Amino acid sequence: MLSIAISAKISLLADIEESVKGTDIIIEDDVVIDSFVKIKPAGGSGTLRIGLGSHINSGTVIYTGNGVKIGKGCLIAANCTFAPVNHQFVKADTFIKDQGFLPSKGGIIVEDDVWIGANCVILDGAYLAKGCVVAAHSLVRGKLEAFSIYAGSPLKMIGVRK
Repeated sequence: MLSIAISAKISLLADIEESVKGTDIIIEDDVVIDSFVKIKPAGGSGTLRIGLGSHINSGTVIYTGNGVKIGKGCLIAANCTFAPVNHQFVKADTFIKDQGFLPSKGGIIVEDDVWIGANCVILDGAYLAKGCVVAAHSLVRGKLEAFSIYAGSPLKMIGVRK
């Protein structure tokens, strides 16, 4: 089911696919989705919810996989990837594409007031607590503390928002 609030602003150049597996995609009030954003139900049937007043910038790709929750007032910079799914790859005699997926690590949760810089990759099991900031080109695959600033791959805490 695709549910888009009337006050959401979605570029005509964004690509939001409806699910054939029953995935819910919920875009709340005052969300802004820029051109060339791709939302693709793939790798599972988890729900995607983009919270009130969040902004998703150009070139970002969000797979629904095991679920993605983006809180209120979040800023997602250009060219980020949200991948809440993991391919199985244990059989050497079988193509990876034919092996299915690993069990969920919990999907992706982004709490309110989070800023994710350009070109970040957010993986299954990532939990970005309220108010944290993720520097450009970072890889996130675990828990980030509230109101902290992170950079790099692997991530390092480099400060705290006051």
